[in-house]
Amino acid sequence: MDGAEKVIIIRYAEIHLKGKNRGYFERVFTVNLERSLKGIRHELHRTSGRYLVAKFEPDMAEEIMSRISRVFGVHSYSLALCVAADMGEIYAAAKAVAPACGTFKVETHRADKKFPRTSMEINAEIGGRLLSENKMLKVDVHEPQSLVYIDVRENGTALVFGKFSEGSGGMPVGTSGKGLLLISGGIDSPVAGYMMAKRGMNVEYLHFHSYPYTNEQAKDKVIELGKILGRYSGTAKLVTASVTHIQEEIHKKCAAELNVTLLRRFMFRIAERVARRQKDQCLITGESLGQVASQTIEGITSSNAVVTLPVLRPLIGFDKNEIITISKKIGTYETSVLPFEDCCTVFLPDFPAIKPKLSFIEEEEKKLDVEALVEESVRALEVIDL
Repeated sequence: MDGAEKVIIIRYAEIHLKGKNRGYFERVFTVNLERSLKGIRHELHRTSGRYLVAKFEPDMAEEIMSRISRVFGVHSYSLALCVAADMGEIYAAAKAVAPACGTFKVETHRADKKFPRTSMEINAEIGGRLLSENKMLKVDVHEPQSLVYIDVRENGTALVFGKFSEGSGGMPVGTSGKGLLLISGGIDSPVAGYMMAKRGMNVEYLHFHSYPYTNEQAKDKVIELGKILGRYSGTAKLVTASVTHIQEEIHKKCAAELNVTLLRRFMFRIAERVARRQKDQCLITGESLGQVASQTIEGITSSNAVVTLPVLRPLIGFDKNEIITISKKIGTYETSVLPFEDCCTVFLPDFPAIKPKLSFIEEEEKKLDVEALVEESVRALEVIDL
């Protein structure tokens, strides 16, 4: 089409509810959009509650929309034709996006109230011309199979498009503080990180390993999960910590049924040290109440008892199928189910304690030099740039 430019319309989600603070959220949202489109020639324009991506190579449209779909804060987006606000130009664009057959409806939003036709008049004229030129089309204003949207803007242009694509929703990453995700190689923790990033939190990662009991492939698996999550959160850093010596000491000196419970308490202590060093404001885990022995309310209470930072558990009320559904949606599932085990499977007791008493846990822990073991792990931290 002569005179038509392909553009992508981006509409944001909850930002419009932020009142006088909306400017701050929009600025962060703009930064995140630009970051997602890094390496692609484009222009990004903000206009009255929406954004336009313009001046890109037409064959990059799908890649741009794929990246936009993963930016939190995006409610929906549309590939549109931008034309002059002229009925002839608008009709040519409408004809290009209209279906070849079936039922349809024209729907117009007229931001420019000085435009010489009302929304209803535009609908009638464009719809009538489409019908007269294509006998395979029929109008259905109640339940149309297709829609032709026309948005007449105040700057003398009109946007014409055929559908809304759903975005990731949520809040722009970076507007809700910073947290440290305890990420294993399993299904749950990556989903927990995704859920917190969706609420606008910057999420950093901490992974525990038990080399040589776990292998390098388990570590590579977590690195890959971090990269997948980074498409949504923008996170570029993974910290790894060894708990090999801690597990050996627990196995050697403490009641077998408390192996996992005691290990979790060490993990939380180490995580809090890392979080404070990185100025993270909370810890995040993928725990779901009752899913495994360490995730009973007694086990969770035991872990919480050794830290003062808040511990966020976004999956606490989810069942496994709900978590799996999200993991498949965000692309982490196939990596999570690779058969490389994490440190929690090392020295796993036959009958782990389901409802451990805190007093018993603390007595068993006295058999260990807790501070020395934590310090040993923290001194050997490794930082991986994703």
